[in-house]
Amino acid sequence: MPAGTNTKREREFEELKQQFRQSHRYPGREEEVAARIVNKQRAKFGETRQARQQDRQGHSPDRKLPLPDYDGLTIPQIASRLEGLSAGEIRKIRAYEIRHKNRKGLLSMLERRLKA
Repeated sequence: MPAGTNTKREREFEELKQQFRQSHRYPGREEEVAARIVNKQRAKFGETRQARQQDRQGHSPDRKLPLPDYDGLTIPQIASRLEGLSAGEIRKIRAYEIRHKNRKGLLSMLERRLKA
């Protein structure tokens, strides 16, 4: 694992490595595959050095959204925070969602909000 990972990612790495060994998947490459999976997750959730640097500089992609830390929120968390947002703010979230994660259930929920 690269330096600077948090304990959650370290635990995920160890669990994946153990699962691969127990199921005899990726023989001899368990650590490599587990590290790749964890690193992809770190990149996806903005936990890499580059993502933190962009955030400090004010260039993170979710910076101007009406919901703070949008990329780290789950669909139920987003749904609970949509109350009180204007149609324009919901459109902004919808456009961001289409460009980035494109979660169909969330997009349909946002569409229903815009029609209401």
